[in-house]
Amino acid sequence: MAAPRRPVLRFVLGVTLGSIALAAYLAFAGSDSVLARASTIAPWAVAAVAVLVVAEGLADAVGVWASIRPLGEGLSGSQSVQFALAGDFFDTLSPAGPVSSEPIMARFISVTTDTGYSEALGVRGVAKYVKSGTQLLLSTVLALLLLVGTPDARVVVGIFGVALLGLLAVGAALLWSRQRLSRAIVTLLAPLVGFLSARYRENAHDRSAVAAAVDRFWARVVRFRDRPGLLALIAVGGLLEQVLTATALWVALSGTETTVPLLPIVALVPLPQAASAVPIPASLGAYDVLLSGALALVVGVPAATTAAPVLVVRALSIPFALSVGGVAVAFLRGWRP
Repeated sequence: MAAPRRPVLRFVLGVTLGSIALAAYLAFAGSDSVLARASTIAPWAVAAVAVLVVAEGLADAVGVWASIRPLGEGLSGSQSVQFALAGDFFDTLSPAGPVSSEPIMARFISVTTDTGYSEALGVRGVAKYVKSGTQLLLSTVLALLLLVGTPDARVVVGIFGVALLGLLAVGAALLWSRQRLSRAIVTLLAPLVGFLSARYRENAHDRSAVAAAVDRFWARVVRFRDRPGLLALIAVGGLLEQVLTATALWVALSGTETTVPLLPIVALVPLPQAASAVPIPASLGAYDVLLSGALALVVGVPAATTAAPVLVVRALSIPFALSVGGVAVAFLRGWRP
């Protein structure tokens, strides 16, 4: 009887996990405030935004499938959706977004694909880098084409340009100095890994085992040079997420009878990622202020006009990530050390 009951128990655990996180969000934001925000927008727009929020959450499965494809037998379509939703859950709860959530997800990926943790972290690191780089590239091109002639928006163009150049520089620096970086990582992690492995395994990992794991990480990173099709899929998935998020904002603005062009919104979507520097789950407050302020600056409407649509999109996307993502997390393999 234990086997049939296990999926039920996991589902109950997932619902409980998602409900607790959702209750915490509503307590922080205020349930009355969330309802008030939704009431300012036409019902048809709220329904359309909800559909787009779900579609954006599912779109991440494209990049997840492509990035994990080189590991073992990869993931099926349904597993890719599960991992995408689970990743959104940890992205929302983790104070630093993907920076702190991807190391968590790497554990579950390694168990599901029957590979090593460092290999899983390597492929997901590449995926996040390619996804962010592609989104920033699109935003920079659109900003140059659409916003460079707008005096108030020049600062936004500059931010995108600096961010893109910085991302490329960091990637090049990491690859160029990976041998020295690897030695530093081994020196720092060897004592910790030795302690944890001695606690949970029969044989403790020594320094050579840590060095081998770091080498496997870099091997997975550079091996994508031979899989350009997978990199292209990761990029397409990231662009699809960007367009769907922008469309949700555009629909929400239209629901308040505010007519603005879609392309500037597409360009602005990656900007609030900087809010992950604020150590608050889901970057509550910081994300909303950055995005609504940038929208007001670029599309030339009052900040009060952009605030409500941004908050409605967030009021739908965060509960979706926490509730549905919580169920997806509960069914992941790899909770036991």
